[in-house]
Amino acid sequence: MGGSSPCASCKLLRRRCAKDCIFAPFFPPDDPHKFAIVHKVFGASNVSKMLKELSEHQRADAVRSLVYEANARMKDPIYGCVGVISYLQDQVSQLQMQLAVAQAEILWIQMQQAESSMANQQITHAEDKSVVGHNSHSIVPQLMSFGSSSNVVPGASQE
Repeated sequence: MGGSSPCASCKLLRRRCAKDCIFAPFFPPDDPHKFAIVHKVFGASNVSKMLKELSEHQRADAVRSLVYEANARMKDPIYGCVGVISYLQDQVSQLQMQLAVAQAEILWIQMQQAESSMANQQITHAEDKSVVGHNSHSIVPQLMSFGSSSNVVPGASQE
């Protein structure tokens, strides 16, 4: 910064913010809470060493990770990010199980529909065969001779 307002780090540590301050690009003066949490969990000296070891294009990601981990450690001092990851993995596992159950239910419904459809097709096919078996050519002569005596029903008594 070097100019008017020191970065959040220099402000919290009560020191003059140098032009080449390693914290200035990542901890602006209008967000002091961000550096305060990182400082409380990791310490300003450790964060400074970490940032100096990284190339400039990696530093912004590193600061985001440090802020995230520091916030996680404040919420869960024992597990931090690992607790969040574990919780999310459990949720993924539960959702995968729910998905498998839903897929099984869909498969079961589809199988029932297929069985029902096949049964309906068999009934329709059987009905089609019975109609085809008694086509109009074979029914008409039977109807014409209905009243005549030549129409003999097997097993019926004839008088």
